[in-house]
Amino acid sequence: MGRLIYMDHAATTPVHPAVLQAMLPYFSQSFGNPSSIYTLAQEGRKALDDARETVSQALGCRPREVVFTSGGTESDNAAIKGAAFTQRQVGNHIITSTIEHHAVLHSCQSLERFGFDVTYLPVDSAGLVNPADLERALTDKTVLVSLMYANNEVGTVEPIAELSRVVKARAKALGRRIVFHTDAVQAAGWLDLSVDALGVDMLSLSSHKFHGPKGTGVLYIRRGTPFEAQNAGGGQERNRRSGTENVPGIVGTAVALKRAAESRESNSRQVDALTRRLIAGALADIPGTRLNGHPTRRLPSNVNFSFEGVEGEGILLNLDFAGVCASSGSACSTASLEPSHVLKAMGVPLEIAHGSLRLTLGPDNTEADVDYVLEVLPEIIAKLRAMAPLTPVAAKS
Repeated sequence: MGRLIYMDHAATTPVHPAVLQAMLPYFSQSFGNPSSIYTLAQEGRKALDDARETVSQALGCRPREVVFTSGGTESDNAAIKGAAFTQRQVGNHIITSTIEHHAVLHSCQSLERFGFDVTYLPVDSAGLVNPADLERALTDKTVLVSLMYANNEVGTVEPIAELSRVVKARAKALGRRIVFHTDAVQAAGWLDLSVDALGVDMLSLSSHKFHGPKGTGVLYIRRGTPFEAQNAGGGQERNRRSGTENVPGIVGTAVALKRAAESRESNSRQVDALTRRLIAGALADIPGTRLNGHPTRRLPSNVNFSFEGVEGEGILLNLDFAGVCASSGSACSTASLEPSHVLKAMGVPLEIAHGSLRLTLGPDNTEADVDYVLEVLPEIIAKLRAMAPLTPVAAKS
């Protein structure tokens, strides 16, 4: 295998060696089921308790408010369905946005089949939800609001604290709670996860997005939040998520989240410098290039471009051939020409949305990586345009 540059950290991240090392004993010598009472099992129970304490410190919450799940998708599903179903006698209205991850969108759509009404808030051209739109959408039947912290495709960071204040004000006027959930899967390691500062009642995380293992996630549930468990069984996780606990994954998640919190500021500065270099180079060297997402309110790791006159799939294949791992903001394939729902919601023209590329960097990336991408990417775009021009591209000024 030749040169390999990984720029798809929003999709997944490698498990950090320290995380793997912490997990290994719980696959072998300390393998006991933490629900049993003998000494071997209690080693697993102590590991769970310690991990819960570590995660709670990262979130600024009580350990008992931390629920371990199988990942971000389960956390989102459990939060939305658990809060909605337990409040059916109070109201049936849910509010989310048009740019959420499909774990949120599809959960809300499934609830519509059970008689819930869902409002999908629009976003502006940068991907931001307007707090005034949220305020207008709230009704006396609203029981749940779910808005993501940072978008997984374009990196736009939503004003969650401001949005939560809008919800709390309406809830106070109604004299009851309106649950506020945020999908913070992409935010971990880059943004402050203090649940009190954010003002959220529930928050979802996925371990493999911050150098932890796949198959493990976190759902924060504030004490007193209406919630109905979605997994029936042995009553683990204080009856909020039944199923034998994934002790190695949970231990790894706690170590990874602690590391992410401790290195957040330094990693953000380092990676932000790299993404700025990448953005400036591409905009300068490739005609017909558009940066998607908010220009400043964005994750330091995220770069999302659209290139006029090309398809995203072709860009990815050529980058892969050049040794660069990336992803597309487009769902284009040989069977589908539908662009990303996020870009569509932001009003990106169809002919531009089709040529989208997402590059998400991490602390292991270097200036040399960025310079290599800036060397090969203009050549790839020029080649694809020459092979199958889709739209005229304005000449570089």
